[in-house]
Amino acid sequence: MNAPPPAAGAPLFDADRVNALLDAHGVNAATCRHLHQQFTDQLRAYYDRHPAGAPIVQARTAFVDVLLQRIWAARVADLPQAHTLALVAVGGYGRGELHACSDVDILILAPRADHITRVSDELARLVTLLYDTGLDVGASVRSLRQCVDEGRRDVTIATALMEARYLAGNAALFEQLARRTGPGQIWPTRKFFAAKLAEQQARYNKFDATAYKLEPNVKESPGGLRDIHTIGWVAKRHFGARTLHELVDHGFLEPDEYQQLVDGQEFLTQVRNGLHLLAGRKHDHLLFDQQRELARRFGYEDSDESLAVEQFMKRYYGTVKGLSRLNEMLLAHFEEEILLARRSDRAVPLNSRFQIRKDFIEVRDERVFRRYPFALLEIFLLLQQHRHHVRGVRAGTVRLIRKHLHLIDDAFRADIRSASLFMEIIRQPHGIGHELQRMHRYGVLARYIPAFGRVVGQMQHDLFHVYTVDEHSLFVLRNTRSYAFPDEQIPALELGYQVFPNIPKPELLYLAALFHDIAKGRGGDHSDLGSHEAYAFCRLHRLSELDSRLVTWLVRQHLLMSKVSQRQDIGDPEVIRSFAATVGDQVHLDYLYLLTVADMRGTGPTVWNSWKGSLLSALYLATRRALRRGLGSPIDAREQALDVRHRAAELLPGEPVDAGQCRQFWDRLDDDYFLRFTAEEIAWHAKHILRARGDHPTVVATRDFPDRGSTGVMVYTRDRKYLFAAITSTLDRLALDIVDARIYTSRDGYALDTFLVSDLSGEPISDPTRRRDIRAALRDVLVGDTLPLLPPGRRISRQQKAFRVATEVSFATDLGRDRTVVELITKDRPGLLSQVAQAFAECELVLQNARVNTYGERAEDAFFVTDTAGRAVTDAARLDQLREQLARRLDDQAA
Repeated sequence: MNAPPPAAGAPLFDADRVNALLDAHGVNAATCRHLHQQFTDQLRAYYDRHPAGAPIVQARTAFVDVLLQRIWAARVADLPQAHTLALVAVGGYGRGELHACSDVDILILAPRADHITRVSDELARLVTLLYDTGLDVGASVRSLRQCVDEGRRDVTIATALMEARYLAGNAALFEQLARRTGPGQIWPTRKFFAAKLAEQQARYNKFDATAYKLEPNVKESPGGLRDIHTIGWVAKRHFGARTLHELVDHGFLEPDEYQQLVDGQEFLTQVRNGLHLLAGRKHDHLLFDQQRELARRFGYEDSDESLAVEQFMKRYYGTVKGLSRLNEMLLAHFEEEILLARRSDRAVPLNSRFQIRKDFIEVRDERVFRRYPFALLEIFLLLQQHRHHVRGVRAGTVRLIRKHLHLIDDAFRADIRSASLFMEIIRQPHGIGHELQRMHRYGVLARYIPAFGRVVGQMQHDLFHVYTVDEHSLFVLRNTRSYAFPDEQIPALELGYQVFPNIPKPELLYLAALFHDIAKGRGGDHSDLGSHEAYAFCRLHRLSELDSRLVTWLVRQHLLMSKVSQRQDIGDPEVIRSFAATVGDQVHLDYLYLLTVADMRGTGPTVWNSWKGSLLSALYLATRRALRRGLGSPIDAREQALDVRHRAAELLPGEPVDAGQCRQFWDRLDDDYFLRFTAEEIAWHAKHILRARGDHPTVVATRDFPDRGSTGVMVYTRDRKYLFAAITSTLDRLALDIVDARIYTSRDGYALDTFLVSDLSGEPISDPTRRRDIRAALRDVLVGDTLPLLPPGRRISRQQKAFRVATEVSFATDLGRDRTVVELITKDRPGLLSQVAQAFAECELVLQNARVNTYGERAEDAFFVTDTAGRAVTDAARLDQLREQLARRLDDQAA
């Protein structure tokens, strides 16, 4: 069939045209499939010109209605039992919401099971034909009794039947179905609402109770389309409402709230249609590459401050946050109306402005906020103070808060009552994080701190920052609160539990957590810009100059400790002395350590690990010792090396190691070795190396480092060109992630390299067989004179493929050690370290140490190198050669 496509400017769906084509070519699989494909192409062309929501949904629903009704008339209507059967649309199709590629759920309804048996073969052929049309059909064939029984057992089936819509066949039977599955027959309103509430909570838990995922599900995530469906289902069950607008008539929705629901649903429908048409199938996850494409389709463009995709996603997150707030308020309203209706209506006064009714706080007068604007903050303090007696805020009071947000202006912020209430909230012993999150949900926090309002929904288009800036900041604040509850025994906070009691004013830490990222998305240094916001806020809230400067310093320096611990050699006394000089005193060190751990733990589930925790702890403890010793009396490197050697010797008496041999071996190594490794590691090295046989031994050993959350791999062998590249490529082929690498070469030409590795899920290698395989694989590679350089054994992930990261190389001189620091930013990928090592070898550079850091799709590594004479590389031409070598290898490989 070669029917012409509809003319440009024609309506999206023309029923007469479709019927005419079916009349001309017959109702068969080929004709229906062609019409379906042509209609989908038409939707795609329309969307390319104008991203649409409801018009596409309505047109597709109407198209499928006509197609199914014609197929039913052609294939079923003439059967002997046809007059007893009904064709029914259920689920989203029954609701009239077929997105661009949504599945089509139908029910073939019979009065009794024996009617189905008589025409089972014909119905099977009908369902096959429906599949052959190209529609993604979900078909069920059931009797009226079966529908009622299954609906009674499963609220999901009951919900689908509640949205049933008649298409063809026995209309009277369809009406029976509607009556027998109504609230008077199965799932009365109270039971239905409780089930839907539990269903939504389970769905929220699946998405970590946040709408702010990097790749959200437009339908199922909190604030997504399913939240709107839930409101509609409860309204229909309770009121018999067929549209959301009827909730306005019942007093459950204000007109502006209804408009917000409609606008939010239209935007999400536009996005979901776009996802379907881009994928060519039902697809509801807003993936990175699709975010960028939809941002372009919606007309967003990159600016100096933000990418087009970040602007688009900010609109998305703002929309779902608003819908989530409405969902929460309306379900609370339904709960009061449905579940709490039988409870005593007696009110318990809290003060002249608020009271408790049915375990929820409410205003005593609807004019409270207009008369006493500061009560917009007071209510959250009361929730903290009465947390054992109050479950939440009455829906009517939530609505009043939203209506009076405009009262939070400059005069409100300057009012000493407002400032005092906010500081009292943040100084409470309990409920700080919980109530600030509630303030955020109700829109109060963004109004009270305008700078915070500017980062609501602000995302960074990368794999490292899992949450938007506002959600991340509140996560960090809750993490800082965790230090106050040592009974929770969170392993990552063991040192934090000890440090927290030493800080004089915890509220300063909480303010730093709230403000540390508040200037993101403006361009410029967000730490510096944010520090000015923090200082102004602190002074407005009557904090002393000393306290204000401390919060300001923490915001400005909040990245310092993580950078030093992960990108510098913290075994170097000069690094510790420099960091201690920046920190200045123990108080600043304590606050900064607690903020840094909380920040890293709040960035994303893969950012924090035991290894990074151990680096921060080591830096904290070393700096504390330096501060106690005095900045004017820094520890001598030689003195520190001798101390480490002495402590390592104390660990060896229980090992089968000759003390004299050990001294001779250690004498071949310089102070740098004892500064680079811990006493425990040095004793481990000696135990295995001194037991080795032969004149030129190759030793490979493994062990657990529980405090670092990783497995140690030690290699001792003759140093030679491409050695580090061969080792790292082998570890990569074994599906291991290298989290740290320390390279040492002895005076007599032996490499003693130690790696910390984990499996691809970030866990240590606990299986003894796998550890044995690692040792065997490395020995096989190292025994020959020629070192094999193995290609990567893993593919780059889908998410990583979505990003491009240009390679950046910079150089600095590590004056304390006479070596060059090569700082590399590039796209993370399998085999990266091997490629870098090959570039160093080609340029005749000796790698001494590596600090390996991955931030989502970005690798930000630091390598410490010297020339073959053991000196820093200062020749500009040679450094340019290295830069070109790295860029060529890494950019070509990433392309």
